[in-house]
Amino acid sequence: MRWRDRRRSSNIEDRRGQRMGRGATIGGGGIILALVAIFLLGQDPAEVLQGIQQSGGPSQQQQPYQPSPQEQRVAEFVSVVLADTEDTWSDIFRRAGYSYRPPKLVLYSEMTPTACGTGQAASGPFYCPGDQKIYLDLTFLNELQRMGAQGDFAVAYVLAHEVGHHIQTVTGMAQKVRQLQARASKAQANAIQVRMELQADCYAGVWANHTQQRTRFLERGDIEEGLQAAAAVGDDAIMRKAGRVPRREAFTHGSSRERMEWFNRGLESGDLQACDTGI
Repeated sequence: MRWRDRRRSSNIEDRRGQRMGRGATIGGGGIILALVAIFLLGQDPAEVLQGIQQSGGPSQQQQPYQPSPQEQRVAEFVSVVLADTEDTWSDIFRRAGYSYRPPKLVLYSEMTPTACGTGQAASGPFYCPGDQKIYLDLTFLNELQRMGAQGDFAVAYVLAHEVGHHIQTVTGMAQKVRQLQARASKAQANAIQVRMELQADCYAGVWANHTQQRTRFLERGDIEEGLQAAAAVGDDAIMRKAGRVPRREAFTHGSSRERMEWFNRGLESGDLQACDTGI
């Protein structure tokens, strides 16, 4: 990917090196209070956790965070990719007669409070519709490589997929999905979730198509990297690597083949209408 010396997004919140206070560690009283706030009081768990950190026991000693040169390079790279998603989706929305408000990217270490609960690095990158932020622990990118996804564009695909979930939120699709899932069985809810994830893959392809037309940022091999990343995070591939037999009713993101197909559909068409997964 051609990304050096290009615009970087300033829409990034850097929490790397920050640690949650003792009261908010997993299994501690902080999480219990947060759960009570969520389910009984309807409060924002992020606000509860912040209050716990301020008043409930001493926090761990904070040291100035010093990223390695390699990590800093990755952080700079994702800021360029985020800027590309901002520019491209703003242009797509403008052509349709709408304005686009981009999501914020939060870089963090190990765990962090979010409007969707406590974010943990083990869960991988995720989008929280409650605060419209994407959360990313950069160490996940090492895991992505171990899963067989190599190269810059593999990382760009992952981030563009999460931005795709933001598109679903601002267009109302995410709300429709949650309403459908609330009336469905577990297996049906999973199937609906798969269609939502495949649509986000397609949106990532649409982003790549339009960004290529606008900037010519792709180099030889980049598309293959994106397809490999899509295949690596397929439910069947992940289940096999975990020693489990893939079971369709347990899928929540789609098979490797499906994820590759829908990303490629958006990439080749550049058309949002091509991303109708039947939700």
